[in-house]
Amino acid sequence: MVTGPIQQPSTVQGALRPPAARRPPVTLLGDLRALTRALAAPPTEPNWRERVLLRLGPVRRGFAEHVRATEGPAGLYAELLGHAPRLERGVRRLAGEHAAIAAALAALHRAAELPEASADDLVVRAGRLASALAGHRQRGADLLWQAYETDLGGET
Repeated sequence: MVTGPIQQPSTVQGALRPPAARRPPVTLLGDLRALTRALAAPPTEPNWRERVLLRLGPVRRGFAEHVRATEGPAGLYAELLGHAPRLERGVRRLAGEHAAIAAALAALHRAAELPEASADDLVVRAGRLASALAGHRQRGADLLWQAYETDLGGET
């Protein structure tokens, strides 16, 4: 029977809590949606390609910020491993995805700069990129859940 107020895990002395301050900014998702909307416009509209490039820039910057916040000795991944070393495989996978996603972003940018690149090609590339980012985001969320919410038992 509990006789006092129930404390949330984040307020319990010595308990680790999810690093909410380091979560990827919601703006990356919003920037990706803006890019998707720009790509969905008819490519025959004036300045279509320029609008796509304009919307691609914030996505690239947002993803670069995500990489800075997660990798390195003071990053989120190091903190996760300090709390839950069992998640090393998942952390390595997420870190490995960073290079592939950054390369896809750069390739999309290069293609969008080429006047001869077809709009269909850009839309397909952006669709693959959006899918990769969505999967990466979900795997990251799953890893956070495993680190901070999974009860392995044996603790009192």
